[in-house]
Amino acid sequence: MPDSSARDRFTQALRAGAAQLGISLAREQEAAYQTHYALLLSHNPRAGLTTITDPVEAAVKHFLDSLAGLLLRDIAPGERVADIGSGGGFPGAALAVARPGAEFTLIESVGKRARFLTLVVERLGLDNVVVLHDRAEAAGRAAGHREKYDLVVARAVAPLPRLLKYALPLLRPGGRLLAYRGRPESGTDAPPLPAKGRRARLLSTLPLELPQGMGRRTLLLIGKEA
Repeated sequence: MPDSSARDRFTQALRAGAAQLGISLAREQEAAYQTHYALLLSHNPRAGLTTITDPVEAAVKHFLDSLAGLLLRDIAPGERVADIGSGGGFPGAALAVARPGAEFTLIESVGKRARFLTLVVERLGLDNVVVLHDRAEAAGRAAGHREKYDLVVARAVAPLPRLLKYALPLLRPGGRLLAYRGRPESGTDAPPLPAKGRRARLLSTLPLELPQGMGRRTLLLIGKEA
């Protein structure tokens, strides 16, 4: 568990970074992120969730990085969102706190991480989130998930061609994939991108610098056309 100094550093970095990105956070949301961070630290040794444990780095590289996706594609109340390979809850759980009116499914294939996500959902009282312990490919074939989502989010899950194979079956026609990438990838601006008989088109990109100079991020928004 973080001590009071670590909690203060985490909260200050979260608050300052959100202001820098132009993202508004209520005190209740900050408190939820503090709890999530504490759970991440306490369960990380046995669940292998992250190598980032410093409070400032965690605030920026996990929580603010996740929230930065809203700068390219906001999430409306009532929308259904799937997070592929949610791991420690990024970006899906962090987005669910920020957008409580939307419905989120956190898809995680590793059992110990899925159990951690279930704990996060319970401790944070996230009644807009369900955890699915399954592979993304299997979820895309299941009747309850195939073409049921308005938005799929994924952070550093797989190279883009493979990510499209995971994401497109989950998306309804006209749905969107919000992909968090560490750097621009060759070919991502080429129209359109085929995957298993479906067509995907890159709609927009957003390069950004994370707060406190902690790295660069490229966000891609890809539309499922058919």
